[in-house]
Amino acid sequence: MPRWKPLVRQCLRWSKPVSQAFALSIITFCVALPLCCHRILYSYYFIKSMYLESMSEEALRTSLDQGQEALHFWQKPTSEASSRFRDAAQHPELLVTVITARRAEGKDFHYLLQVMRQLHGILGDCGEQRCAEVLVCDVESGPVENKDAKLLEPHFRVIRRPPQEQQRSWEVNMFEKEKRDYVFCLRKGWELVKPRNTVVLEDDALPQHDFFTVVKDLLSRRFALQTLYIKLYHPERLQRYWNPEPYRILEWVGLGLVGATVLLLILPFCNPCSLSFTFSCGHVIFFTIYFMAAAELVGRHYLLEARRLSPQLYAVSPATECCTPAMLFPGNASLRVAEYLDGSFCVKGNAKDMVLYKVARTVPGERSHSVEPNLVTHIGAYSSVRTNPARPKLL
Repeated sequence: MPRWKPLVRQCLRWSKPVSQAFALSIITFCVALPLCCHRILYSYYFIKSMYLESMSEEALRTSLDQGQEALHFWQKPTSEASSRFRDAAQHPELLVTVITARRAEGKDFHYLLQVMRQLHGILGDCGEQRCAEVLVCDVESGPVENKDAKLLEPHFRVIRRPPQEQQRSWEVNMFEKEKRDYVFCLRKGWELVKPRNTVVLEDDALPQHDFFTVVKDLLSRRFALQTLYIKLYHPERLQRYWNPEPYRILEWVGLGLVGATVLLLILPFCNPCSLSFTFSCGHVIFFTIYFMAAAELVGRHYLLEARRLSPQLYAVSPATECCTPAMLFPGNASLRVAEYLDGSFCVKGNAKDMVLYKVARTVPGERSHSVEPNLVTHIGAYSSVRTNPARPKLL
């Protein structure tokens, strides 16, 4: 037999899986995923130029409608929109403090009223045994009152600073004012009801329906006793695998390995396309990279949604830097947070979220965590403390 024939046979054996892998990659990443994901907001395939404008306008219209519905709900007589949360009990298992200020722009969206209506609904599902006590902390210090907070007074306890403190709060930059408002609400909530645990929500953080179920499960886990704070929200656009957070890289590789292993194990029994892949090292590596790429391009945010099936499936990881719309402070951690924040002066680039992140990384014994997927939806297209564009966008 000529020497070249075995070489040709070997090349053919190698080329068949290689050509199939190439064809599979082209079909998946250049045809199937672009067709399926080009309108998915947090996917790499999302076509901003075609869909961002219309999707942003639709989101604003929906939020405006929900804000008007919430306004009508709270304008009903007290007998219809229950006032049983007006008096907060002492030493509750959980206190929820909602921090609010008047919005000069976007006031027709009534973010606070939307959040409080959602809380009212999920608190009502708890039955006679309350999931939590609720306070509204109105930090408005301008000459015009916060009408939404005023509207809620028959239904929830609303706390405010004395007038002389309100005047002094305008003497600092916006980031320092925001921090001082946060500290005031933390301390006032503790002073009034002495809770065992505290959640602080900003007035545009809309809780998910399983909010209290998941918070209760988080507090039952051992790590909660040794943490300064647990973040309940992280921006969806920052939840990707391609990220400096080391744990996400491990999760990403693990997902790829599981996907590759499962596929190669079932191929001998279910292989309608007659693929030539086997459970070999090279094929495992290829499919691991294949599934990793697919997961990243589709969007990790959407994969995380599967964890909502059960509170026990929510992932807890080291906290990231950005944002404090929803924070859980186990035990008396809210007092420690207030002390740490008091010790720093906030400016642009060193806002309260950065201060807390640095504290958790540098102070011995302090730790911070983040839960995924998010327990709140950030509905505040218009900020109360920062400059707003004429028409906010989703991204």
